[in-house]
Amino acid sequence: MKAKIILKQTRHRTFDVPSRSWRFYQEWNEAIFLHWKVDLESIKPFLPKGLELESIHGKTWVSLVAFNMNHIGIRSLPRLPHISDFHEINIRVYIVCNGKPSVYFLNMEGSKRSSCKVLKTMSKFPYQHSKMKRTDYSYESKNKKNTDSFYMEYRLGNEPVIKDDTDVWLTERYAVFQDYKGQIIEYDVHHVEWPMQDISIKKLELDYPKFNHIINNNPDKIHYSKGVQVLAWDKRKYRP
Repeated sequence: MKAKIILKQTRHRTFDVPSRSWRFYQEWNEAIFLHWKVDLESIKPFLPKGLELESIHGKTWVSLVAFNMNHIGIRSLPRLPHISDFHEINIRVYIVCNGKPSVYFLNMEGSKRSSCKVLKTMSKFPYQHSKMKRTDYSYESKNKKNTDSFYMEYRLGNEPVIKDDTDVWLTERYAVFQDYKGQIIEYDVHHVEWPMQDISIKKLELDYPKFNHIINNNPDKIHYSKGVQVLAWDKRKYRP
């Protein structure tokens, strides 16, 4: 799908696409979303000053998203094969800042060491390298430094997914606010609405010592998507 077609599909967004030109292209493919409903007070200690947790129906959520990052590129330039095409896992919470429903990353892992290094430098996101392996029906990650581990076996179904308001709230997020050296950096992205497919868990074993009080082996919601093409804008410092 060409960028101009992606940019025309905006009815699913809760705020406008930036008026300035987008700069980066990437794809988030074969995405697994695991979501846990939590109390606001359990998340607040992780947030830097200036970011406010968002809630729905009196609760906020924390999510683990495991997917394939593909075809990273800069607009009008050749793709960047040396940093593209790797597995990624992130753990995120839901915030509102500058009037934008957004996300904040508690943790980010990538399967390619060079990608983590380059993207951490470029984006200032908290990337770290983990050993990962993925098959058609499983996803595995291990980080010896932090003793973090994730293993999931799953099956995809063909049942239609009827999204409720919480499903949309959790997945349709088009900005990231992240702290870096005492500053808040703002990022904007755009893609079509996530296409959702039925998924069931056959086995789930996760252990993130720092976050085990908010995530566990029994998520409250789970989603799967074949993926989206993503346009991203340059980062900029957030100024309240």
